[in-house]
Amino acid sequence: MDVPFLSLRDVNARYADELRAAASRVIDSGWYVMGEELRAFEREFAAYCGVAHAVGVGNGLDALSLILRGYKELGALRDGDEVIVPANTFIATLLAITANQLVPVLVEPDAATFNLDPARVEAAISPRTRAIMPVHLYGQLADMASLSTIARQHRLLVIEDAAQAHGAVADRRRAGALGDAAGFSFFPTKNLGALGDGGAIVTDNDELAARVLALRNYGSEVKYQHLYQGCNSRLDEIQAAMLRVKLAHLDDEVAMRQDVARRYRDGIRNAQILLPQVAGEARHAWHLFVVRCGERDRLQQHLHAHGVQSQVHYPVPPHRQPAYSSLHELRLPITEQLHDEVLSLPIGPAMSTAAIDQVINACNAFGRAP
Repeated sequence: MDVPFLSLRDVNARYADELRAAASRVIDSGWYVMGEELRAFEREFAAYCGVAHAVGVGNGLDALSLILRGYKELGALRDGDEVIVPANTFIATLLAITANQLVPVLVEPDAATFNLDPARVEAAISPRTRAIMPVHLYGQLADMASLSTIARQHRLLVIEDAAQAHGAVADRRRAGALGDAAGFSFFPTKNLGALGDGGAIVTDNDELAARVLALRNYGSEVKYQHLYQGCNSRLDEIQAAMLRVKLAHLDDEVAMRQDVARRYRDGIRNAQILLPQVAGEARHAWHLFVVRCGERDRLQQHLHAHGVQSQVHYPVPPHRQPAYSSLHELRLPITEQLHDEVLSLPIGPAMSTAAIDQVINACNAFGRAP
């Protein structure tokens, strides 16, 4: 039996009738952009996250970019200001910063949790620092208590990159409610995934919400009246309707992911494979189950030979990408080692017991004599 990395067909088949009904509802309405489905999803997602506002946008990158743009419109950020960001993130986090003429300051992670190291964050603060952008990588919340304390002391904004953390909880507060604002992605592979692309901004800040509502819609609050040089980044009605269906099942799906992760952590016993560490009492959403191995490529080949698909998130860190040649001189040994060693195992709400066991057995067989 082959174990797929993630079967979206199987994930969505569980709600196929509800999804079809939601699509039919939109088709029959005759209203396909900026309608009641979007307004309803925004209300429901804001309530889920525990914040006052949610603003649906075109994708996760736009969510982060528009938060920063909104703060610039409010005067809280200016060209050349610095934003502290983890070095071991997907490039979208940096793209949002540089697209707004801001300066990313890359900080090494905690090697155990993969998330921002608060001590290194504090050491990186300069007179130009105006914000911290923690990434809840792979679905585990960053140390938001420590980062928020640092931010308060230095009067910095905290903007969560929550693209992988739908459903993660710490101290009874969900991802998205732990900073000043947060950006989510609804790419189909996410814990809360659309059937296309999508994203959302969540915040308790009334002024920021009003700005990004206008910015996503050509800078307009009233049709044909444009207050800002905005963009077109709107979560469409079909995707909003799909997400309303799936939001109702999100906590159950996260619980299923947690069960898979628990079985992996209990069952994989191989000294060559370093299992992910869970920090404190935060509820990890397990968007990805990422192990480390000094012979990562050989492990991936071994798993493939045993019918187990895996992926690398991510093979090249942002500061080594051609797009950021100005950062090539940075030396970030922890980040670079992680990118050489990380491997993501299959995890998802549709995995069978047999598939989970196959992954465990394949991992435990790695490096052993036949």
